[in-house]
Amino acid sequence: MSVTTTSNERASADSNCPVRVFLADDESLFRASLRQLLGVPANVLQDVYGVNVGAGFEVIGEAGTGEDVVRLVQAAPPDLLLLDLCMPRMSGLEALRELASCRDRMRIILLAGNIDRSQLVSAVRLGVRGLLLKDAPTEVLFEAIMCVLTGQYWLGQSLVSDLLEIVRPLIQSGGVTGNGTQSRLTPREQQVLRMVVAGHSNKEIAQQWTVSEETIKHHLTRMFDKVGAANRVELAMLATSQGLLDSFDSASPM
Repeated sequence: MSVTTTSNERASADSNCPVRVFLADDESLFRASLRQLLGVPANVLQDVYGVNVGAGFEVIGEAGTGEDVVRLVQAAPPDLLLLDLCMPRMSGLEALRELASCRDRMRIILLAGNIDRSQLVSAVRLGVRGLLLKDAPTEVLFEAIMCVLTGQYWLGQSLVSDLLEIVRPLIQSGGVTGNGTQSRLTPREQQVLRMVVAGHSNKEIAQQWTVSEETIKHHLTRMFDKVGAANRVELAMLATSQGLLDSFDSASPM
């Protein structure tokens, strides 16, 4: 399963123009709530949730069925598609299959009440950059959006655990082998890695160790280079597949 990120397809989160968003969910009240949240001024979101959303968002379209999603998004692809997994007449995943010709032109976050492991794999293969449970806190929604817009992947903590379980059969069968990466990670990088595998965000890790988010990002950048990962999801998967956490002691403050 390929989850690489290429630089030429990254959307800029620092653009002077609002991010164009399409909302796809069969519950009109849920769409209305999303629309209201995305319409909050950027400076207010920064003050309330501590997330820099650049120039903010512009909702350019909505749909309540999978068929309408396909028709409207094909006509005018947005920068960001917030897509419900379970929609009438065509599921979110089925809609993504129909949108194959324009998936690379937008970022996609899948919203779900719950998602099983087979759907999780299918979502990543179909170009989904973020998987967010609908009961997630509002600040997590915005963190996920901004993470995805900068070319990274976003998974909630429980979903990271599910994704890692998917690769465990490969580990047990010897289908994936280590390459000595563990010896190249510093103690601090090992501590950060453990929290990444546990599904914690940069903000949560920074708060845990009383350091800045920039410090955590610096550690992650170095770890990506050492491990050969393109993003947090690959880092977590490689950490599990190569047994990088097996001999780590319990993390201690940095």
